[in-house]
Order: sequence, then structure tokens, then C-alpha cells
Amino acid sequence: MTADPLLLTGDLDDATARLLRTAADLDAAGVAGPSLLPGWTRGHVLTHLARNADGFVNLLTAARTGEHIPMYASTAARAADISAGASRPPAAHLDDLRRSAERFDEAVAAMPVEAWAATVQTRRGPWPAAMLVWGRLREIEVHHVDLATGYRPADWSEAFAQRLLHEVATGLSGRADAPAMVLRFDGSHHELVVGDRGAAPTITGPAPDLAAWLTGRGAGETLAVAPDGPLPNPPEWM
Repeated sequence: MTADPLLLTGDLDDATARLLRTAADLDAAGVAGPSLLPGWTRGHVLTHLARNADGFVNLLTAARTGEHIPMYASTAARAADISAGASRPPAAHLDDLRRSAERFDEAVAAMPVEAWAATVQTRRGPWPAAMLVWGRLREIEVHHVDLATGYRPADWSEAFAQRLLHEVATGLSGRADAPAMVLRFDGSHHELVVGDRGAAPTITGPAPDLAAWLTGRGAGETLAVAPDGPLPNPPEWM
């Protein structure tokens, strides 16, 4: 999970371009419409994605300079920025998304090789700087689905879905509220085990569908359970 972050920049560029195309197609009613996130309009999601890019710029700058720079000034400031920006007109959202993405790209380009070995402080604790490009890619791909504009987990690349699934399963392995389960990709003998596999059901399906189910972006209708029974109830992601 800490492979060369620059290997993901092409995937990130493609994901950003898809997001910008979606944002460009939204009119005022579309921006004000509901997203898949409770209480958030699409405008909230778009604003979050722009401010998230700036937050990652802060972390990249901290890694490069050695300064202590938080991702966001505070939790309250983050929420206030998202709320304040949500109702902007579509053109303002598009411009903000594009400019914040450019700032992120510039911050990545400014990173010397040794800076990627730094540890930075995210909202949820310390993280390797080498994971920041992945973190941004994950935010864009998952929240693009949350916009509810037709972009679905099935549109995720297999490589992205498998990486997301590995990350989520690893996180669940450390949680006492996570049910035991064995996750298996379609057509593969590769398994991810959460908890004690002794009595754990095996959940099989396409990697995007498994990842969508575990992140709350899908109900798991295509997934098979063995022995036959209901899907487990994973805890809320993130």
C-alpha cells in the first residue's frame, strides 16, 4: 500500500478529468440536488472534494518542509467551509474543483524523493506521505459515486477496486465491531480474511461490488455467500 505514489498520478489525472466532466454537466438544480450522503447536496460533495484537495496540499507541504501543517485548520472550520461553499453556482464549483486539483498536482510535483518517506498528520491520525496520492484518488472515485449522477462502483477500474478493498478489509481487521468474513474476488483464489475465519462466511463477487458493499456504496446484490445465508453487516466505513 506504500508503493511509489507517482505510479498513481496517471490514474488520478483520469479520475479528476471524469469528475470535472460530471461537474461541468451540472446545472443549478443538479448542484442543489441530493447526493448519496445523508444531509449533503451535490454542492456539499463538490465543495468537500475541492477543500480535500487543499487539505492534501497542506499535508504534502508539511512533508516537504518538515513544518507542522494540519490538513484542516479544525474540524469546525472544515465543516463551515463545506457548508459555505455548497450553494455556489455550478461555474464556481467547476472552477474551484479545477483550481484545487491544479494546486494538488503542483504540490506533488514539488515533492523531493526523500519527502515521500515523511509521516503526516491526517484527520484520523498519522499517515505515510507516500499514501497521499492514493488518498486523493480514493476520495475522488468514492465521492464521484456519491454525486449520484450515474457514475457507479462498476465504473471503477479493477486495480482501484482491489486496492480499496484491501484497504477497507485491513481496517476492518482491527475493529471489534466487524463481523468475521472471508472476501474472495470473482475468478480468483485470492482471499482477504477479516476476523476468525473458522466460522466465517465466504463472500464472493467482483472486486468493485465487494468494495462498494463494504464502503456503504452498494447493497451487495451481486455477491454470493457461502454457506448460504444473509450478508454480514459491516460497520460504517471511515
